[in-house]
Amino acid sequence: MDDSRFTRRTAIAGAAAAAALATADSAEARKKRHHHHKHKRALTRRADVIVVGAGLSGLTAAREIAFKGKTVIVLEARNRVGGRILNHDIGNGHVTEMGAEFVGPTQDHIIGLSDQLKVERFDTYDTGLNVYYSNGNRQTFSDTLPTGAAPVQVGPEAAAVVAQLDQMSTQVPVDAPWTAPNAADWDSQTLYTWLKNNSASPQFMGVAAAATEAIFGSEPRDVSLLFTLFYIAASGNESTPGTFERNFNTRGGGQQQRYVGGSQLVPLAMANALGRRVRLNSPVRRIEQTRTRVAVVTDKFTYHAKRVIVAVPPPIAGRIIYEPGLSALRDQLTQRMPMGSLMKAEAVYDRPFWRDQGYTGQAISDVGPVKATFDNSPPDGSVGVLMGFIGGTEARQLTQKSPADQQAAALQSFANYFGDQAKSPRSYVQFNWTTETWNRGCPVSVLAPGTLLDFGEAIRRPEGRIHWAGTETSTYWNGYMDGAVRAGERAAAEALAG
Repeated sequence: MDDSRFTRRTAIAGAAAAAALATADSAEARKKRHHHHKHKRALTRRADVIVVGAGLSGLTAAREIAFKGKTVIVLEARNRVGGRILNHDIGNGHVTEMGAEFVGPTQDHIIGLSDQLKVERFDTYDTGLNVYYSNGNRQTFSDTLPTGAAPVQVGPEAAAVVAQLDQMSTQVPVDAPWTAPNAADWDSQTLYTWLKNNSASPQFMGVAAAATEAIFGSEPRDVSLLFTLFYIAASGNESTPGTFERNFNTRGGGQQQRYVGGSQLVPLAMANALGRRVRLNSPVRRIEQTRTRVAVVTDKFTYHAKRVIVAVPPPIAGRIIYEPGLSALRDQLTQRMPMGSLMKAEAVYDRPFWRDQGYTGQAISDVGPVKATFDNSPPDGSVGVLMGFIGGTEARQLTQKSPADQQAAALQSFANYFGDQAKSPRSYVQFNWTTETWNRGCPVSVLAPGTLLDFGEAIRRPEGRIHWAGTETSTYWNGYMDGAVRAGERAAAEALAG
């Protein structure tokens, strides 16, 4: 919802109330005033904890606090909940997801939460052959081989590089990657630099770029090697070491399952249970704290609490005014955590025709704009949906084109992988997360060289009565829904202990 319109309505309502007070004190006027004051009293503006952001992390924190019998208010800038999770209605009772959607092994917290909320899961369609498109040639391969979702055409090289990255990641503590023995060296170079020094073929570099564009919304040149190794180490849990394969694989990996009815059902269920504790259209502009309390200021009201949890993307958290100011380390960290550039393109067909041709609907390509695809059809396969990730440079360049040209380019990518039939969907939808006011990008903040080493220790450290949530603060599955849930649980525990 447009905040300016919301403010004008508020102003108009206030003017009407003032006019009513200036008229004779009729019974009707007294009745209206009584109702107005009763409504203001009902809208509680004080709680034990205020949560900023009604994404998965913020709602998880609020849920934990409410379970402990404490009062909580969630302030959300948008007119919806879910943050980076967003369902889109494609008709006939079906939805597709424009944001986060996949879950897989070791993502115990999001799976446990969704099971509690009775949101069912189903396997991502993965029967048949994957497509590898390179230099204008379409080739196929099976992801049941040891190389998984990496094309067998670059298999030996990919296996060697991935094995080396996996081994290096075992030296990175997920709760303090900046303390790794080789942290200074690894955080002084990009993933691109390391790959160029440890691989040979342009084909492999193309596959690596396609992977990072989908995983981070960025190019290998944008990402610190240390941050990449941390991301790999974080792709597990307390008993299972992370692996790069778990990041990019469907079978046995982070893309193994989806949610029946769409992933946004999870935050919607939490928000429904929290009820009036969740306040939409309430962007937080300023957070003031004293020795004993915090005041959270929105366009309409000021909310008072003992603690506040900020559960929005770091660039958005950095736009809030803090009084007194945050520590220099925290402030400079926020300046160094830009969001990735990511778009999702989804084409809806009468049926998933690629299945008839023996394809999984998964493709990887060194030619854009869509470089990675998935079958995003509903569980019964009654309608076909191809989903494509457009990330990094491809997303930034495509954003400069007209909507019609953007759609044509995306459908051409689908046609490259699955034939000309893909050019004629019955509908098409595209979502550009970089243009979202309250995200400024997706799927995660991307850390360049030097960030973790010099500023990382501020990423979770409370600033007085301010605590930090959001998937970027998680030790495991950073950047994923599981990381968001973990971060919300941790921040709630911190706030309750304070």
